Amino acid sequence: MKIKIEKIMIVLFSGILLSTAAIAQQKEITLDEGIQIGLKNSKTLHSSKMKVVSAEANLSEINASRLPSLSLNATYTRLSPITPFSFTLPFVGTYTISPSILDNYNLKLTLQQPLFTGFKLSSSSDIAKYNSLAARQQYSQDQQDLILNIKNAYWGLFNAEKVKEAINDNYQQVKAHLTDVQNFFKQGLSTKNDVLKVEVQLSEIQLQQIDARNSVKIAVVNLDNIIGLPLSTELMIPQNVNVSENTEYDLDQLIDQAMQNRPDLKALNYQVEASKSSIKLAESNWYPQIYLTGDYYYSKPNQRIFPSENKFEGTWDVGVGLSVNLWNWGATKDQTTQAEAQYEQSTDGLKTMKDAITLEVTQDFYDMVKAKEKVLVADQTVAQAEENYRVTDDKFKQGMALNSDLLDAETALLQAKTNQIQSLVDYELAAAKIERSTGTGIK
Repeated sequence: MKIKIEKIMIVLFSGILLSTAAIAQQKEITLDEGIQIGLKNSKTLHSSKMKVVSAEANLSEINASRLPSLSLNATYTRLSPITPFSFTLPFVGTYTISPSILDNYNLKLTLQQPLFTGFKLSSSSDIAKYNSLAARQQYSQDQQDLILNIKNAYWGLFNAEKVKEAINDNYQQVKAHLTDVQNFFKQGLSTKNDVLKVEVQLSEIQLQQIDARNSVKIAVVNLDNIIGLPLSTELMIPQNVNVSENTEYDLDQLIDQAMQNRPDLKALNYQVEASKSSIKLAESNWYPQIYLTGDYYYSKPNQRIFPSENKFEGTWDVGVGLSVNLWNWGATKDQTTQAEAQYEQSTDGLKTMKDAITLEVTQDFYDMVKAKEKVLVADQTVAQAEENYRVTDDKFKQGMALNSDLLDAETALLQAKTNQIQSLVDYELAAAKIERSTGTGIK
């Protein structure tokens, strides 16, 4: 008896642990929390951020080339033995003019400052600056794209869960209906065919429940994947979900917002400016390049000191260098033409993007208007379907309505609730698309 009690306790304790683990795996998540998790975990967004870091580092590198540069060069050379150069004077002695110093050490410190490069360095700096600004805007655009994807996945899960709840409610209604019609059958108030019809309806709803549970699982995995959580994380939508306010939009105002706020449009504007600076960069080869240089030598022996001595001595020099490309077979002209053509292409691309943004915002605006109208109609339809079900159910229980009438009322109510859920989700997604297309997706 004692052993049986111990086994029962073990089974109960194991069941508690398993149920606790199952509960622990579930995570209730709000939309804002999902967005924050997704922004933190996204590998695509991290890659976009690294492009910003790279562009900023490139700008810093180019700006550094406009400043003085200091370099150190050190060499050691071992020479083969030779006869020292010397001569002998009568009654005076022998003088060595160039001794044979076999070990040569050379240290050279060079300072270089560009004085004029034909605007090459300034143009390169401008290009790097605009590319850096464009990379930042593209990063913002990638953030907004990710937020839209998260909202799509989040409201997809909301839709799946709410549809599952509606089907479960319908199952309970039809189950109660089956109980009533079975009682009527026992009393001789309904036929066997009436019972079979309700049983068939109940079986069809059970099939819908299977599909609904599977849809929820797929939606959970999809949201897990997008926000970067393990696919085994069982996310749940809170019971009280904040829905978007019923806001009135003005199309012209939305288009103006898009032209001012769209990060991808700003990025393309910066790329156009970079293309414009590329023309100056290509034209810089027409101008001379002037550099100021200074060197300090610390050598053993120092070749500038005569006669050479086997010791370290320092010397220096300062100079200005000028170089001019006199003839390169028209390469500079061709490079300038290429830069001008690329600038024109980027300008055309900017105009094309503005037209595309206008079209996108207009389409999203009318989708929002349609979604708003469908929400109002769906709410009214649900209210009507609920009242129709209530009245028909009362009449059926009083024997004043047919079995098929109640089945139709139950089906109509489920369809109305499903349409209401879908219309609400469509409205939320339309609002999310408006934020993305106007560039206001990040507060």
